[in-house]
Amino acid sequence: MIYDISLNDRFDLKKNSVLLNGPQALVRLCLIQSERDKLKGLSTSGYITGYRGSPLGAVDQQFNRAKNILTERKVFFREALNEDLAATAIWGAQQANIRGDGATDGVYSLWYGKGPGVDRSGDVFRHANLAGTDPNGGVLVAMGDDHTGESSTALHQSEYALIDSMIPIFSPAGVQELLDFGVLGWELSRFAGVWVGLKCMKDTVEVTEVVDGSVERIEVKKPVFSFPEEGVQIRTNDLAAIQEERLHKVKIPAVKAFARANNLNKVVFSKEGAKIGLVSAGKSWLDTVHALDLLGINEQKAKELGISTFKVGLVWPLEEETLVEWASGLDLIIVLEEKRKLLEDQIKSILYNIDGAPRVIGGKDEDGNELLRSNYSLDPTIIGELIGKRVVEETDDQDIKDSLADLKAATSSISNESIKPKVPYFCAGCPHNTSTKVPDGSRAYAGIGCHYMAQWMDRETEGYTHMGGEGANWIGESIFSNRKHVFQNLGDGTYNHSGILAVRAAVGSGANITYKILFNDAVAMTGGQSHEGDITALGIIKELKAIGVKKVVGVYDQKEIFDLADYAKECEMFEREKLNIVQKDLALTEGVTAIVFIQTCAAEKRRRRKRGKFQDPDKRIYINPEVCEGCGDCGVESNCIAILPLETDLGRKRQIDQSSCNKDFSCLKGFCPSFVTLEGARPKKTNSVEINIPKLPEIDQPRIEGTFNIVVTGVGGTGVVTVGALLAMASHLEGKGVGVMEMAGLAQKGGAVHIHCRIAKSSKDISAVRVSLGEAHALIGCELAVSAGDKTLSLLRRGRTKALVSSQEANSGEFTRDPDFKIPSDGMKLAINARLGPDSVQYLSSQMLADFFLGDTIYANIIVLGASYQAGLVPLSVEALKQAIRLNGANVDNNLKAFDLGRLWVEDNKEIIKEMSDRKVGEPTELTSFESIVNDRYGRLINYQNRALAEKYKSKCFEIKLINEKLGISVARAYYKVLAYKDEYEVARLHYSTLQKQISENFDGVTGIKFHLAPPLLSKKGADGKLKKLTLGSWILLTFRFLMLLKVLRGTVFDFFGYSLERKSERDLIKKYEGDIEEMKRNLSDDNFDLCMGLSLWPMEVKGFGHVKAKNIKIALSTRSNLLGRLLRPALNVEAAE
Repeated sequence: MIYDISLNDRFDLKKNSVLLNGPQALVRLCLIQSERDKLKGLSTSGYITGYRGSPLGAVDQQFNRAKNILTERKVFFREALNEDLAATAIWGAQQANIRGDGATDGVYSLWYGKGPGVDRSGDVFRHANLAGTDPNGGVLVAMGDDHTGESSTALHQSEYALIDSMIPIFSPAGVQELLDFGVLGWELSRFAGVWVGLKCMKDTVEVTEVVDGSVERIEVKKPVFSFPEEGVQIRTNDLAAIQEERLHKVKIPAVKAFARANNLNKVVFSKEGAKIGLVSAGKSWLDTVHALDLLGINEQKAKELGISTFKVGLVWPLEEETLVEWASGLDLIIVLEEKRKLLEDQIKSILYNIDGAPRVIGGKDEDGNELLRSNYSLDPTIIGELIGKRVVEETDDQDIKDSLADLKAATSSISNESIKPKVPYFCAGCPHNTSTKVPDGSRAYAGIGCHYMAQWMDRETEGYTHMGGEGANWIGESIFSNRKHVFQNLGDGTYNHSGILAVRAAVGSGANITYKILFNDAVAMTGGQSHEGDITALGIIKELKAIGVKKVVGVYDQKEIFDLADYAKECEMFEREKLNIVQKDLALTEGVTAIVFIQTCAAEKRRRRKRGKFQDPDKRIYINPEVCEGCGDCGVESNCIAILPLETDLGRKRQIDQSSCNKDFSCLKGFCPSFVTLEGARPKKTNSVEINIPKLPEIDQPRIEGTFNIVVTGVGGTGVVTVGALLAMASHLEGKGVGVMEMAGLAQKGGAVHIHCRIAKSSKDISAVRVSLGEAHALIGCELAVSAGDKTLSLLRRGRTKALVSSQEANSGEFTRDPDFKIPSDGMKLAINARLGPDSVQYLSSQMLADFFLGDTIYANIIVLGASYQAGLVPLSVEALKQAIRLNGANVDNNLKAFDLGRLWVEDNKEIIKEMSDRKVGEPTELTSFESIVNDRYGRLINYQNRALAEKYKSKCFEIKLINEKLGISVARAYYKVLAYKDEYEVARLHYSTLQKQISENFDGVTGIKFHLAPPLLSKKGADGKLKKLTLGSWILLTFRFLMLLKVLRGTVFDFFGYSLERKSERDLIKKYEGDIEEMKRNLSDDNFDLCMGLSLWPMEVKGFGHVKAKNIKIALSTRSNLLGRLLRPALNVEAAE
């Protein structure tokens, strides 16, 4: 049965069973509170403010999307400049009625921010909590904690920061309790006059669940409590000492009374006859329930074993009476919690000096030995092992012994070779690719934001501070350092948040530092939100001058349109190509200087261009693979991941991924003549092939026993999160329970994504959403590298998990720096197969299928989802999955087709294979035999020069082949490489004879072609001593035609170009290699075969043009010298072997 469900249900208070993630739940919570107040006859308003940051990075986006419905209910959302000012604004909202001029009965308020924001807001939290709340208002503090530091510079636990301000803290165990505790929290805030914390973690807020969102689900009980006559609420002219006394002696006792009256801390597994008690809260409670399930301990089994469980909702202050009642008669209490032991310390304190009190362990055992670590995180297997061992010690139960053995087997270490994890990287065309460069010998600091990633990009950037402290560390370090100057990266979002204070501090100290402030017009790391206060680059320049920065310089991307004259009135302005010169100048300037680098965030550009709100240069970059040498200088210069490898029979070349290119054009700086600019060009959509998809049989869905656990893997920015969303919605449509959690980290920057999904017959069957070690029933792998990583493999278990994995892998940032970097695809498949067994894994080329049959790789992940369904990896119906695709509303027809295409591949792929084979789709066929290679190069050399050169080549190759064919193949490849060096004649010939055909095959609408060349007579050297490329129009094709005819002059006294050092060195390489061929002929033996193979291949290292080629020649000749020396000194070889 498919239920009638809409995406609008999430904020429709008439709908009770709704599918929500954490940020959406906070929006619905505000609507619920509005309705609850209305039912009480109150006319209240809501005020929500804070600062974004994981795991609450999407809160502002969800509130902005719901702006209309919120406004109707007088709920006002305002993004704040920073966290402590947001808290101050909320403090103000609670004062709206204390002077008699309030426009509403009260303002219920919600503050949100991640752990570091909690830290910086401590002062206002203390003041405001002492002051109190409006009796019809109330304040919730949603504190986002990143216990594992997945997207933070520090791992954090924020409870103690709130405790310092004596703010009570709820710890929700999932989205349902985020709603429930939110309602209770506002009521508690009103009742006791305190601010109330809501602990938010990835496992409880960055999850999607089916919840009961009814308005009157929670019945709040107000306890009988003796308040002073003046009450405990906020007031005017309140003295600090009186506030403190009121908080300690009245408010906190009132909090505890409220907790007891509303059963916030409760017994779950009965205490009757129990001797062992388990205590936990929030995410750790979910882990504990999960651990008990892994051990086979249900309520009945717990009773047999004498185990009772106690769930804490209000973790501070811990209400004593309920705890003491439960603890009475127990022998042992095990406190199960992550990080510092908040509950354990309180429990020990409460039970201390009580006669017959049970032993209390958790962080440490009875002898002081560590049990549960206080660093990083815990998971159900760690908790399960502790519970199991203790239960066995107390009961000697055989079932638990067996469960512990199973747990150990499931969590056994991964034996195969570890696959390097996917590293986050700057987006294609990111301004940081240019802005984070520093002159040779200089050093820079990173900071909070995307430029943090520059630390692993070979940019002499190391070290960082907390948000807003950027550069202030140099104030102290500089006094004791021999270095005279540093650069400090600073994003416009951080500058706006608090970074300007660090700049002012640096000015005041007189430190020698240059701030590089990137104005990319977005808070990029958290999703591209706009700046609070609409700051501008010009405004920042004026502000920097006003606070005393010695010299301010603007650097800009000339492709972006703005009024340069206004900027020139304030400071010198330079195109970004001059960045290095500008930096060198400022490094020599005493005092604080600043560069304001103006270039819009690449991801934001793409979004705005789709909406027609940003200029889109009507041109594309194309690399002629015939000219490209594969040297990688374009990657070095641009640091851009839109440059992909192109494997050809002449070696690895480069190509531009037109779908991910954001038109930064920095790749043109690479010293290579293969780049052309195509004006008016539109990438051709692949002529997708229609395929008749027959009616496919529905498969027998896998059985759900407890929960069915699915792990979905992929890379950020490819739509993998959509797969998780479709699974969640399809489960909801069938009335099933579901929990989906996105493990994203820095995913939007090309990092790994893990989607954890649990599907159950009922929501009550789901505790922790996170899939634990060895627990997955299915792996839906949308990207190979992430699927083969240790983090994924640890979740899989042979005999339990089945997998369907796309054999395609996303480009890696390492390729920008290492031109020969290759993703070890075979090794990755081997790793997965070794973990699960080859019979439990299927692979498919999802991107190739999507491109061939649908004309766009965007549909690849839905193909994988369809294939996974047909392979029996998804316990849902076709009808529900397809309805989820329809509700999603994006490219519905093609996504439905993609889903069925994936199903067809699994069910019967013969027709698919036939269509693709007929059109010769797939990887290019590599020439491998000696004859095929020689014949191919023979024809190429005739075109390159003449038949005489081709015959010479063929003759020498056959001389080696007669001695050893394998060596002959190597020589055939390398000898061609040195003979067919790409001089001016050859570049001209290749462009003239191949480019037009390639353009017509790949693009439509081309109106003009421009070449980017460094002609010997016309080009001048830049400040870096390298020749500068010129942009030349299509008229140069006539010159190419003339030049290619002059190839007969190559190597003669009439060869004008042949007198350059580059051409002389190329001819010298030919002589050297021909000499090496003779040496190999004379000296080849079984003992030195490997040496000869190495010697035969050194020319393959000679790549590039100009200074790039010169550098590579030095490397290649160094390799040659070493190998040749060893070949000609056999005695040394014997010694080395010994």
